Amino acid sequence: MIRQGRTQPRIAIIGGGVSGLTSAFRLRQRFGDDMHLELFDAADRPGGLLCTKPVGGVAMDVGAEAFIVRRPEALNLVTELGLADHIVAPGPMRPAIWTGGAQDGRLHPLPTPALMGIPVGPEPMTGLAADADLERMATEPLRPFEWTVGDDPAVGHLVGERFGRSVVERGVNPMLGGVYSAVADQLGLREAIPALAKALDEGAPSLTAAVEAVLAAGRGSAGPVFGALRGGYRELVTALTEAVGNPIQQGISIAGIHATPTGYVLSGAPTDIEYDGVVVAVPIWTAARLLREISPQVAGAFGEVEAAGSAVVAVAVPAETALPEHSGVLVATDSPLRIKAITFSSQKWPHLRSGPVRTLRMSFGRLGAPVTDTDDQLVAAAIADLATVCAAASVPAPTIIDAVVQRWPEGLPHYGPGHLKMISSTMPQLPSGIAVAGSGYAGVGVPACIGTATSAVGKLTADLQT
Repeated sequence: MIRQGRTQPRIAIIGGGVSGLTSAFRLRQRFGDDMHLELFDAADRPGGLLCTKPVGGVAMDVGAEAFIVRRPEALNLVTELGLADHIVAPGPMRPAIWTGGAQDGRLHPLPTPALMGIPVGPEPMTGLAADADLERMATEPLRPFEWTVGDDPAVGHLVGERFGRSVVERGVNPMLGGVYSAVADQLGLREAIPALAKALDEGAPSLTAAVEAVLAAGRGSAGPVFGALRGGYRELVTALTEAVGNPIQQGISIAGIHATPTGYVLSGAPTDIEYDGVVVAVPIWTAARLLREISPQVAGAFGEVEAAGSAVVAVAVPAETALPEHSGVLVATDSPLRIKAITFSSQKWPHLRSGPVRTLRMSFGRLGAPVTDTDDQLVAAAIADLATVCAAASVPAPTIIDAVVQRWPEGLPHYGPGHLKMISSTMPQLPSGIAVAGSGYAGVGVPACIGTATSAVGKLTADLQT
C-alpha cells in the first residue's frame, strides 16, 4: 500500500527494454505525471532487444524485427503513441528453406499449408523430407495415437515420432529457431505452439487432424500476420521514452531489492529512496538474482531458466544487387551452413526497396550453441554462406558495402516443456508491491512483453490499493 502521508506512490522500474518502458507508460497513465517514478537501466541506451543501427546509411533493426499484428498488444500500444500510420506490412515474397551444404545445397519453397513448419500431410514436404518420412506422414492419421489432456511434450519429439526426423530438421526447426533461438527438441508444445496443444486437448485423433484444425480456425483472419515500423523499432522506443517524461537513468546496475517495514529499497540506486512498489523488467535470470532476498522461492524457479544467445550480422549491398527471389532463407538444422537464417530485408519490406542500398541480416546461434567467433569471423562466415545460397539461386555473390555485428549473448529465455506451468505456479508467490515483466513469462515476442508490462502494472495497482 501507499505509505501514509502520500497520495501518490513511489515506483521504481528496473530495466529499460520494451517491458520496462511500457510499464512506465502504463503507470503514468494510471497515476499521472505527479507520481514519483524512476526507471533504472544497466545499458547505455533504452530499448533492450529493440535496437536500430545504421547499416550502409540506412536505419536497420538488429534485434527484434517485427511484431504479430493479429495480437492486440503491440498494435494497440503503437496506436496509442500516435504511430499507427508508421506501420508497414511485408510484401508478397515468401521465404525458402535451405537444405544441404555448399556443394549440394538447394532452396525449397517454404512448405504450405503448415503450422510453424508442421505440414498437413506429405505434399508440402515433397522433395524436402526423406521418402520414408513422406510415407510416415501419409499414414499418420491411421496409426494409434495416445494423448492425455495437459501433456506438454517437446515439439520435436512429438513431430519426430509422428512425422519423422527430417520433418523436424527441415521444417519445424527452421521456423521455431528464428523465434526462440532453440530447436524443436528443446521447446515445449504448450510453450511454442499452444493452439496445437489445445486442439489435441479437445480430442483431435491425430497430429495431422490437430494441425488441420488449427489452420482451419485461422483461415478467416484477414490482413497481414506481421507488421513493423517504417523507421524501425527506434520509433517505438523514442515515443515511449518521450511519453514517460522523466529521463531514464542509464548505466545504473541495480544489485538487489531489500524489503523495509513499509516498502523497498534498491542497492545500487543513486539514492536510498524507499519505494512502495517495484517492477522488475529485466531478463528472468537477472530477476532471479534481484529477487533472491525478498522471495527466494520465486528466485529459485526463475533462476532455472536458461538463456539462448544469438548474434546478427547486418549488411548493406549496392541498390542494384540481384538477390534470390525470396523474402528470406531459413536453414535446415541438418545443413552444415553456419547461419540459421537470412532475411532479405529490402525484399521482405517494400518500403525499403527505394533506399540507397539493399539490406540483409543473417543470424547465428541458439540454445546450447553460443556464438564464440570474433566479429571478423562472423562477418566472414555470413558472407561465405550468403554466397553459397546465392550461387544455388544462380545469383552472383553480392558486394558488401557495410557490415554490422550485433551480439545478444543472453538474448531469449528457454521455453522448455513445463515452462508456462512453472510460471503460472510461481507468479502468485511474488510479494505484494513486486511485479515482473519481460520475455520470460508469457512469450518472447514484443506483443507478449507489452502484455506482461500491462499485467505487472495491474498487479502493482491492486497491491497498492490493499
